[in-house]
Amino acid sequence: MKILLTGATGYIGKRLLPQLIELKHEVVCAVRDKNRFVVDYPNVSVIELDLLQKDSLKNIPADIDGAYYLVHSMSTTGDFGTKEAECATNFNEAIKKTNVKHVVYLSGIVNDHTLSKHLQSRKAVEDILKSGSYHLTTLRAGIIIGSGSASFEIVRDLVEKLPVMITPRWILTKSQPIAIRNVIQFLTRTIFNSPTYGHSYDIGGPDVLTYKDMMLLLAQVRKLKRYIYSLPIMTPRLSSYWLYFVTSTSYYLAVNLVNSMKVEVVAKPNDLAQHLGIDLMPYKKAVEMAFMRIQQNEVVSSWKDSVISSHFPSSLQAYVEVPVRGCYVDSRASKVDNRDKCIARIWKLGGKVGWYYGNWLWQLRGTMDKMAGGVGLRRGRTHDDEIASGDVLDFWRVVLADRSKGRLLLYAEMKLPGEAWLEFNVDGDTLHQTATFRPRGLWGRAYWLFVLPFHHFIFGNMIKKIACQRNS
Repeated sequence: MKILLTGATGYIGKRLLPQLIELKHEVVCAVRDKNRFVVDYPNVSVIELDLLQKDSLKNIPADIDGAYYLVHSMSTTGDFGTKEAECATNFNEAIKKTNVKHVVYLSGIVNDHTLSKHLQSRKAVEDILKSGSYHLTTLRAGIIIGSGSASFEIVRDLVEKLPVMITPRWILTKSQPIAIRNVIQFLTRTIFNSPTYGHSYDIGGPDVLTYKDMMLLLAQVRKLKRYIYSLPIMTPRLSSYWLYFVTSTSYYLAVNLVNSMKVEVVAKPNDLAQHLGIDLMPYKKAVEMAFMRIQQNEVVSSWKDSVISSHFPSSLQAYVEVPVRGCYVDSRASKVDNRDKCIARIWKLGGKVGWYYGNWLWQLRGTMDKMAGGVGLRRGRTHDDEIASGDVLDFWRVVLADRSKGRLLLYAEMKLPGEAWLEFNVDGDTLHQTATFRPRGLWGRAYWLFVLPFHHFIFGNMIKKIACQRNS
């Protein structure tokens, strides 16, 4: 069958795609920017689609049989509820012109009368999709546990960094987490399954836990002793700041997460798992599986690589051409000892390896960025030695990654009075390292003059470390 996969670059979409291929489906991946999505699978095609841009809807093939609706924008600024409703409406209009018989929508559990804006938006989207010219099946999940998932990474950050936690009272809210493996099973086994047409199902794991329970169980898996105390005085705003400064989440995502965490998210009983032959994984086992993937460097996707995890625009194409006019440039070159090893060192930048020189200064810059409301350094990177366009490297976004040509181009996502690019290009036996800054007004020019001595110190030594085999 031919399936349209929206949200193909997202956390769920990247994990769902190989499973659909294994099941012999032909998949049309809908992405907002083709440059962010390189696939090497048979029977897979890629179209550019932005559900907020009606002109792009004509790219949807007419001969698709089914679709997955995995479009969400929880961490963006502004009225995301209105945008999500507009996306769903436009989707319905576009699908009318195709052969689609069945759509599967992954939503959130909405069994509380007092819903967060995030869950209200998910419910509104479901209502819009129900009016479409196709059969709809809605799968409502709570917290998803897996390597790279936002919920898992936030709980992990808190547990691994804080031996003692003074927490807000939402720490005692009940939830029913579900393993990412089970979510993918529900998605793949529901599509074109006619008994599920026209129904909504809550999907959750076998355990109902408080957020405190989840933290303590994760600490148990990590063999860490942790003490957690809850106070009723922490307001949603304080809670959001707490999550933002301690974890790798963005502030807007922290706000929406806190609002959602105040609402009990427990699945209503149903027999869908039994009907589909799914063995639900306990929370502790899901955590163990997630850490095994991390240790083996097999994290398939991460929430941090989604552009909605920051203020970055959806398209990378506009940033591939680095500007020249009106810019300040720090350009350096160095002979390399071995081209392949030099490129390998470039491809390990950020995360655990760091930036090869003055890492404490990079960390200080990341802390300053967090204090200013930026993304900071805590996002790290998804893979230890692989980079793809659209990935996150600390407070940079990968705009272009061409290993065969030895070129890596990064765009700064930290708070700046302007725009910044950092490029590495190995041309023959020479490494070119170029930092470009396009200032915004007088403050931008003053900022460049202030950091210039630091750049001379950091960039000058960094290129030597990257170029020299002795420092690998």
